[in-house]
Amino acid sequence: MERRCRRCLLEEFDEAEYIRVLKEHIEATPQRDRTPEGIYAKRLEACKGCEFLEAGTCRACGCYVELRAASRRGRCPYQKW
Repeated sequence: MERRCRRCLLEEFDEAEYIRVLKEHIEATPQRDRTPEGIYAKRLEACKGCEFLEAGTCRACGCYVELRAASRRGRCPYQKW
């Protein structure tokens, strides 16, 4: 079953606001809980090549990939990273 965000429609999606909130959330995460920058970049590269990536969201699990990749405890549901 595919999970979708129920809080907004894509036509209502404000890309600038999304990016601002995303960066704010990552910066608020304690450094000890963040993925090192090099590993974060590799995770995002794997996501960019994945067929489940759609508008910053993983269609396999419903997460925002940048947030999941930024967390040390984050894991890809398909073990691509």
